[in-house]
Amino acid sequence: MAKKTVASLQTGGGKEHTKVIKMVKTDKGSYSFREEIVHNDNVKSWFDKN
Repeated sequence: MAKKTVASLQTGGGKEHTKVIKMVKTDKGSYSFREEIVHNDNVKSWFDKN
């Protein structure tokens, strides 16, 4: 999966996107990670929303 992500970001528009990872607490008390690739302009709003 990582190879596909890297390959697709190298096709010219990769510098405009950022991979964001946020640690989220589940109902059971453990933590899970939510990760997504978003546009650089939307990074702050992604963290506020999620």
